[in-house]
Amino acid sequence: MVDTMKQRKLYDIHAPNASTGIINGESSNVLNWDDVRFSWAYPLYKNMLANFWTPFEINMTHDAKQFPNLTDDEQEAFKKIIGLLAFLDSIQTDYTLRVADYLTDSSMAALMSVLSFQEVVHNQSYSYVLSSLVPKSVQDEIYEYWKKDEVLRERNEFIVDGYEEFVGNPTPESLAKSIVYDVILEGLNFYSGFAFFYNLARHQKMVSTSTMINYINRDEQLHVHLFANIFKELLKENSELDNEEMKQFVEDAFKKATELEINWFRYIIGDRLEGINPEEMESYLKFIANKRVKQLGYDHIYPEHRTNTMRWIKAYEDVNMAKSDFFEQKSRQYAKVSSDNGFDEL
Repeated sequence: MVDTMKQRKLYDIHAPNASTGIINGESSNVLNWDDVRFSWAYPLYKNMLANFWTPFEINMTHDAKQFPNLTDDEQEAFKKIIGLLAFLDSIQTDYTLRVADYLTDSSMAALMSVLSFQEVVHNQSYSYVLSSLVPKSVQDEIYEYWKKDEVLRERNEFIVDGYEEFVGNPTPESLAKSIVYDVILEGLNFYSGFAFFYNLARHQKMVSTSTMINYINRDEQLHVHLFANIFKELLKENSELDNEEMKQFVEDAFKKATELEINWFRYIIGDRLEGINPEEMESYLKFIANKRVKQLGYDHIYPEHRTNTMRWIKAYEDVNMAKSDFFEQKSRQYAKVSSDNGFDEL
């Protein structure tokens, strides 16, 4: 088994533009979208650009008036979930740039650059939301939650430990496993939090915040698609990684992550909020875990949870629908699936 990885060269006059491998290959590092290794790279790039947005597009005035009238449980959940998202997207920005160093093809580096930029925008959006709703002292407190809250720390450290293993010892295997943690972070860990904001919106509360969360949700689904593609290409080109051990690792990691996500949901939301049924939420999270494991190329880990038990949420998270913002705030057009950009798993 290959146990080392070489970083992508700044340029290589003797190499082709299209790389000879996803890692440890040769590439000039000159980006020509008509001469790249993977046919899915450019359509995905166009989709990511089509999602471009900034927090300043969203008027927070109405949310600022509503926030003091939320229940104590709603306010507490709101603040802690924003604190969680801010931590995870901060780590994500750095992680993706570390991965980019080892992806040979310049198109992969370009996609990672766009992804990292979008994570920076996500982080800006959390600051924008909080600065619109709470004093600076409360905002500072929220950004410290990840250090002090034991449930949050356990959940976060499960991901960060996997990332640090790759950063400290970059091998094809540690890269593949870190991608599994990435898909967990972007494709599972946000989802009870997303549901919380969407549930507020369907009760006509904090609609501007939920609109921004929808933009983030839309980005994250494309990020999962990108990393799932990289994972499958990595295993295809490094067949020694496509083994029973990796399959077991994926299953175990997702089962542990789902358990942690359910524990977090019980801790932060549980049965205290109108409109969210704990049993439905736990089934929904297992459904999402199944979906992500399938995207990585493996079988369902929860065969009894193949149906979305929170059907109402689809109207808020569907990335392919053309519609207006919640309660007609403003018009927005989602990228439509075509032969250029269609992917069934999203």
